[in-house]
Amino acid sequence: MEKIVDIIDAMAHEKNIPIESAIDAFKEALINTAKRCSRSKAPYFEAIIDMDKRDYKIEQVTTVLDDEDERLLLKKNQDRYISLSEAREIYGDDIDVEDELRSEFNIEDYGRTASANLYQELQYHIQRRVERVLFEKYKQKIGTILIGTVTRVDDKENTYIEIGELKGILSQRNRIKGEKFRIGDTLKALLRYVNIDREHGMFLELTRTAPKFLERLMEKEVPEIADNRVEIVASARIPGQRAKIALKTEYPNIDAIGATVGVKGTRINAVSRELNGENIDCIEYAMMPEVFITRALSPAIVQSVKITNRKKKRALINITADQKAKAIGKDGINIRLASMLTGYALELNEIEGITEREKPREVEKTKSTDALADLFIK
Repeated sequence: MEKIVDIIDAMAHEKNIPIESAIDAFKEALINTAKRCSRSKAPYFEAIIDMDKRDYKIEQVTTVLDDEDERLLLKKNQDRYISLSEAREIYGDDIDVEDELRSEFNIEDYGRTASANLYQELQYHIQRRVERVLFEKYKQKIGTILIGTVTRVDDKENTYIEIGELKGILSQRNRIKGEKFRIGDTLKALLRYVNIDREHGMFLELTRTAPKFLERLMEKEVPEIADNRVEIVASARIPGQRAKIALKTEYPNIDAIGATVGVKGTRINAVSRELNGENIDCIEYAMMPEVFITRALSPAIVQSVKITNRKKKRALINITADQKAKAIGKDGINIRLASMLTGYALELNEIEGITEREKPREVEKTKSTDALADLFIK
């Protein structure tokens, strides 16, 4: 017992926690051990640790209360408080209300039982502080991409990933449809939460289906997004199938869409491969909701957009029959993504007519141009 203080530094270093946390854990362990050894029903102890002298002591503290104080009537307080009259009778008339009567408590007198209890308590409280440090560490990483190694896939298709000091869990609902992982695979995922439960203890809840995962992948792949020269204003995904991202830039010399797509689509294709082949549409953001909605419904060409309710964010889109299928998309994907991206509930209104994309105008030949050509030929 006499060298127990010497292990505080070692435990702090081994568990990678601040020395102050290790000292607090030791104090709690001493106090709880003293409570177990004490015969009092509800004692109050304080632990004092002197790291310079490598020593500690435990004191039982009894507070003096006025004779009429209601706390004296509670049985659970009978060993924590003492009435003024009783205290003066025992210790003399110099005692006053709120004085603290201290007596040293030596747990070493209780032998091996105290040693075993102290060891268990110290292990418990050190572990709680390790968890607290890890919780705060990974809490700051929520919303960022973590990389780990797959260690197990259970019967429910939950994928367990080793990430640093903790394990991550990628549940089936947070996995892109069609993805299969094997033990030993290296996996990227977005940290959603740091959770604690009885079954898994502390673990990291991961996702590959959140729009933020797409945005973080774009940041890593596109330098202009990473250094904020190009901003992702909004994003929407149907994981594994299709996604839309709205981009803007304040720099006139930067093409937001071109920079994001990359030369021959190298940047956008790299992100698409990470997302199991998910198609990604890049559109230019617009402050006017009408223009933004028009662009979000691409590749469909709309005739007009009318905001029917700005407060509830509803819009009516007039569109010709030949463009309606494009606006809706396969299984309604295009209009769903456009709605998620813009935040508006979109209603299509079919109107008469056919919409065709403008073709490049051909130069009309005239007599003058023909005559000029004849001069050059000659």
